[in-house]
Amino acid sequence: MNGTIAYVSNADSGEISVLALDEARATLALRQSVPCGGTVMPLALRPDQRVLYAAVRNEPWRVLAFAIDAGDGTLAALGEAPLAQSMAHIAVDASGRWLFSASYGGSLIALNPLAADGAPQPPCWQQATPPKAHAMRASINNRFAYAASLGGDQLLQFAFDAERGALTPLAPPAFAGRRGAGARHLAFHPNGRIAWLLNELDATLDVLAIAPASGQLSALQTVSFLPPGFAGEPWGAELRLTPGARFLYASERRSSTLAGFAVDAQGRLAPIGHWPTQTQPRGFAITPSGRFLIAAGQLSNAVGVHAIDAASGALTLRHELAVGRNPNWVEAIALA
Repeated sequence: MNGTIAYVSNADSGEISVLALDEARATLALRQSVPCGGTVMPLALRPDQRVLYAAVRNEPWRVLAFAIDAGDGTLAALGEAPLAQSMAHIAVDASGRWLFSASYGGSLIALNPLAADGAPQPPCWQQATPPKAHAMRASINNRFAYAASLGGDQLLQFAFDAERGALTPLAPPAFAGRRGAGARHLAFHPNGRIAWLLNELDATLDVLAIAPASGQLSALQTVSFLPPGFAGEPWGAELRLTPGARFLYASERRSSTLAGFAVDAQGRLAPIGHWPTQTQPRGFAITPSGRFLIAAGQLSNAVGVHAIDAASGALTLRHELAVGRNPNWVEAIALA
């Protein structure tokens, strides 16, 4: 069965919605609802898109693994393992052997090994961070890892040995962000030389250069993703890049908007527009085709399908679908 599948975690109703996207009609339909037995929030895919991971944020803290049916995208329980804390973010490294996690409340980062079949194992490493760790991800080449501290306004920088699961601080061990910006989430250019950092508290994006040999980060550009005329306290949430790295989008929860940027050859950003979306959009994903953006509204309890104009990057809302309560994270795959 060909097609696109979206996975949406619904924190307050405690399940994952498995949605089938008809790209010809730009419509979503519920294919499966998978109970998770708790407050399910961050999701992550194994690079081969055969396993989905979901973190449960109430005690006992744990990560659930689901095998993805290659034919229809439905989920089957594969295993679970403890997490070191309530984790705000999880991510799988490029080898598919390690699960990174970051705890906002616990101010720590951790590493769980993953078995050959994708089943998670108990954590093998953890480290305290400055306040409010919010994400940890490996670089495109899998040689480095970076962890965002929202309260510390910095990115911790590590050399990463994927054979052993070893993390060694770089010198210096952190990239200093702007005070009060609130470092939250990261995305990487497929060329491996650029990272983008979303800052939650001032709703800005930092464009960062990655030194190929050392992995050190340096600042290139800062842009705001607040809509024109915004008044109030910013509350940035998520950023995603289209396949081919032509456009980057960011969500802002107070205004319930998506901002779009064109990406140039150096990774710098030029604004292309702002568009209304679901109420309080914490998470969204871009389909592997690059044709659609699927956004979840924590307060609308629904997801919206936005068509992406291939030439301009402009968004057009095409369909909305009710899901569970407090949808907060979206991942998308293409079926073979």
